[in-house]
Amino acid sequence: MVIALDSLQPALDVPSVKDVPDEDIDKPRSDVTLVRDRSSRSSAKYGTLKLPAIVVGAATFHTVYNSTDHIKSDMPLRTVRLAMRYGATAFDTSAYYGPSEIVLGSALKALEHEFPRSSYQLMTKCGRYGLTSQEFDYSPNAIRKSVARSLTRLHTKYLDTVYLHDVEFVCAQRLPAGSHALALTSKSADYGLQAGDEGKVLGEGDQKVLEAIAELRKLKQEGVVKNVGITGYPLPVLLRLALLVLHCTGEPLDVLLSYSHLNLQNDTLAEYVPHFRDRARIKQLLTASPLNMGLLTPKPPAWHPAPPALQEGSSKAHAVCVADGWPTGIPNIALGFAYRTAEELELPTVVGLSNLDEVHQTMRILAELSSETKDLLLKRKAVEALSIDHMSTFQGWSWASPSFGQ
Repeated sequence: MVIALDSLQPALDVPSVKDVPDEDIDKPRSDVTLVRDRSSRSSAKYGTLKLPAIVVGAATFHTVYNSTDHIKSDMPLRTVRLAMRYGATAFDTSAYYGPSEIVLGSALKALEHEFPRSSYQLMTKCGRYGLTSQEFDYSPNAIRKSVARSLTRLHTKYLDTVYLHDVEFVCAQRLPAGSHALALTSKSADYGLQAGDEGKVLGEGDQKVLEAIAELRKLKQEGVVKNVGITGYPLPVLLRLALLVLHCTGEPLDVLLSYSHLNLQNDTLAEYVPHFRDRARIKQLLTASPLNMGLLTPKPPAWHPAPPALQEGSSKAHAVCVADGWPTGIPNIALGFAYRTAEELELPTVVGLSNLDEVHQTMRILAELSSETKDLLLKRKAVEALSIDHMSTFQGWSWASPSFGQ
């Protein structure tokens, strides 16, 4: 449940750190290299924000992904602590993710003696407060109120990055489901990406985006926000709006976050990266949701927008991974593919982490990518190919966002 801007904020009873277990499972495994100490190219911080290879996604601190009992337990604090001990010292959250900001902020406040504010980065989002287009508010007043509330929730005087959340719901453009790679071909004009159209405002929604960016930049001048960006699903819309901001204001966005477009089923972001960097002049890009919002797991969530045929293909791919002996099945193969591809593109990956086991698993897979023998890497790639083949009909396919009726 999303918490409205003007509503009473729920309180969270966080246990004292001294009362929280700190056992062997709460510490990095001795046989897993720390993110910050890895000898591969991921040991370098990525982009102008100098982000680690893994950014912890805190959407998991929301009842969409976990139970209320889980969120109110000490597990979020322990998850945050373990991730930072591994070197994953950046967090992604949103005003839209129910109590996520409150849970994350409370955990970080409790851990401030081990991890002071200067040791990590906070990235949040504003503008979205519900499921439909009617529940977005990009007005300057709402943007400012949302940022102020995030500061309070996260117990901080500044935010490293603030994004406009899911810009496709607000802008004057709607795309059907299909291949977003087509927008980079001779069909670019159909997507508003033709050369010469970069500064073209298509309607009232585009103007709202520009005004919201202007307000965030005022907050940046005030020192409350350090970097300003946008997030969303449709890649053509993200590129068009990034170009619109650049050409209408003379200044590029600081950062852009794309989700569910760098994974086994859809890696179209790789084709867009040069356009975001060179044409839109964005210095910091991130990719999120390497498991494609849970599609690439043994049991995708009931609300997932993938059609039944694609979900069936993912299920068959999982069976292949299990039969080949990969621990956890398709999540292992999917994470390995996504992390390796992101490293090649020098992109940090935002991944949701709910518990200690998930942190250990993610860090182990990331470390193994640097230490795998040639034979093991070839084996991994062979299973990736088989998994992709089971989803081949939908390879590179993107669902409609917003969907009709939203």
